[in-house]
Amino acid sequence: MLACVNTIAMEGVKAVPVEVEVDLSRGLPSLSMVGLADEAVREAKDRIRAALKNSGYKLPTLHITINLAPAHLPKVGSAYDLPMALGLLTAMEQLPRTALSRRIFLGELALDGRLKPIAGSLPAAIYARNAGYDEIIVPEGNGLEAAFVAGIRVVAPANLLALVRHLLGVEPLAPLPLTDWQAWVREEKRPQRDLREVKGQEYARRALEVVAAGGHNLLMSGPPGSGKTLLAQCLPSILPPMTLDEALDVTTIHSVAGRLDPLRPFVGVRPFRAPHHTASQVALIGGGGHPRPGEVSLAHRGVLFLDEIPEFGRTALEVLREPLESGDVHISRAAMSTRFPASFQLVAACNPCPCGYLGSPQRNCRCSSVRIEQYRSRLSGPLLDRIDLHVEVPAVPQEVLVSIPNGESSEEVAQRVVAARERQFQRNGAGISNARLDGLALQHHAALAEEERMLLLNAGQKLGFSARSYNRILKVARTIADLALAEQIKIPHLAEAIQYRVGGLFTQG
Repeated sequence: MLACVNTIAMEGVKAVPVEVEVDLSRGLPSLSMVGLADEAVREAKDRIRAALKNSGYKLPTLHITINLAPAHLPKVGSAYDLPMALGLLTAMEQLPRTALSRRIFLGELALDGRLKPIAGSLPAAIYARNAGYDEIIVPEGNGLEAAFVAGIRVVAPANLLALVRHLLGVEPLAPLPLTDWQAWVREEKRPQRDLREVKGQEYARRALEVVAAGGHNLLMSGPPGSGKTLLAQCLPSILPPMTLDEALDVTTIHSVAGRLDPLRPFVGVRPFRAPHHTASQVALIGGGGHPRPGEVSLAHRGVLFLDEIPEFGRTALEVLREPLESGDVHISRAAMSTRFPASFQLVAACNPCPCGYLGSPQRNCRCSSVRIEQYRSRLSGPLLDRIDLHVEVPAVPQEVLVSIPNGESSEEVAQRVVAARERQFQRNGAGISNARLDGLALQHHAALAEEERMLLLNAGQKLGFSARSYNRILKVARTIADLALAEQIKIPHLAEAIQYRVGGLFTQG
């Protein structure tokens, strides 16, 4: 007898349909599996056999063939345990075929029949709703996550036996209520660091406000202890709150990566990712034999902070160039090509030299000119060219360090940032920050009068700006004008943007 069960596979952060076909036939008792399954899927036969036995069922002494269609699509992970087990029960005539129709199933089986959480239940629920299914069955630990999706019944049984009783109509399980995401956002822990903690550094604080308002990238250079890390940690506290669509985007990526808390499976605040400089290229950009999201995708809609950026591997840094430009990561393998969203704000920090004290009035630098050049050359020109603001963060004077902080709080700065973002969205289009302007849109919204055009031309001729540098300066100037509530870019706005372009120790034209 042949049985078919509907489930999904993941292509990047998108769920695609998979049909599990189970056939029983005469022959030597065995179980064969086809359909481009990885090792975790092939091991399912032992988990299924034990789970069925401990749930009161016994596999027939027949030849069992399980096909995962389409055959060209790689099948990864343990989420196919449940659909394969239900296919076997249906082929054994323990379940009617009608019980499987218009339903999506996914889940990992424990040996005693319990359903264990799996990655990707949120995109699976989104697919099930969009494809017109009536119900999606996920493990109990994934129920809250899947219940964020309106328009689809979500049932989350604790074990295989409870699910069988539900499908037979003996003990129907109530669908989970829609999760109140707005209440979760209100309760979400806000960023802990506040700009009020920063002593001095007015220039860097202003640059951080510009970065937040326009969605720009930032490189800070300065001696140890000058406050670079604290400034970076304060950035999430002045960024605009995420919309529901943005939060679902971020939560979907974390769901696919298996990083959601089963008790609070929702990312309601902008991510702040700070990988160590020993992170590999795959850890940073994503990939592997079966591609998974990397740090740049986990930072989607948020901040990627690279402290001591020259200490990262050169190859790992160079792969940042694509997502910084396009907001996506494309990973190609022999069997498939995968796309992960990666629209993040890069904030990087570094010392002026290997010892960190070049130009410091308190301590002498011990580095030779050759070592300094080697240190700075670890950041390539093309990468630096993609960073909008280059800011020097000098050491804070002792009298300022012992004083009481008296700067603005993050809440005060955030109000100006939100207002500037709203002006951008009204002008550029919904969700399009100044940092994402390009082509004709940039020429139109950041048009310069004759006086401003001559200022930019003269600065570019003296400092050797690249074509990309010109565009980056225009984007930053447009943001500064938005913070000043100005309709057109004026000389002060453009001059400040140029200053940010040439103000850092690692600046290259």
